[in-house]
Amino acid sequence: MSILLLAFAILVISLIGGLAPRAFAGRLSGEQLESMTGIASGLLLASALLVVIPEGFHTAAETAEDGEAFAYEPAVLGLTVLAGFVAMLLLEGFGVGHAVHEEHHDHARGHGHPHVHHPTSISVLAAGLSVHALADGLAIGSAAVAGDAAFSVLVTIAVLLHRIPAAFSLGMFALHTTEDAPAAVRGLIAFALATPITMVVSYLLLDEADERLIALTLLFSAGTFVYVATVDTLPAVHNPETGRRSVLNVLIGAGLFTMLLFGADAAGLLDHAH
Repeated sequence: MSILLLAFAILVISLIGGLAPRAFAGRLSGEQLESMTGIASGLLLASALLVVIPEGFHTAAETAEDGEAFAYEPAVLGLTVLAGFVAMLLLEGFGVGHAVHEEHHDHARGHGHPHVHHPTSISVLAAGLSVHALADGLAIGSAAVAGDAAFSVLVTIAVLLHRIPAAFSLGMFALHTTEDAPAAVRGLIAFALATPITMVVSYLLLDEADERLIALTLLFSAGTFVYVATVDTLPAVHNPETGRRSVLNVLIGAGLFTMLLFGADAAGLLDHAH
């Protein structure tokens, strides 16, 4: 599957997810959206730990000089994963966060979780989601360069399924921001375009790059995946009312991705193409 086709699929699904609240307002409860987010986070987490990180280390091993196990010291590779995690943490700390769980409210019934702080505007939420979407695009673009089509499709599937509740949350917020409709439309478009544009640009830039740089890019992206997956689910996990269900949803998502991965491997679809 070409990188342009993947980019188009992500664009369409993001727009559909963002517009869906207008069609399903009142039909999808906060609990159902929370379950979607938990399962999607499990998929994203599994893709980082089972695909992106191993592929980053594999690429670093293939580019190692004679006598060396990896192109970089293992600690450097580990620090690169940590750098991706910390980068997202810093963005969140400075207010550029996406926090999908902030919209896990049943607006149709007019109540929610009183302890959750909403973004101050649709522009703030859209900007935060778009920044995280840029990281998604970087991950898919580098995955497409590093591995074969099946490898990049696996990462794309995890990103796509995680974007659905994120896009729905953005659409839900926009639905209740009637005083600034143009900003809501601009925010949704920016969010929908962020990943496709970044994945195509990163693919073009990395296609002829040193594979050692590709290895580091993959590992950095994995760190961002781990952060996004955990920050989306930890509030629900820490809530006594939703904790067990949230953990189960994450495990379901991780299990689904694991079965998909081993199924693709058994079918011989994961041969590397460096």
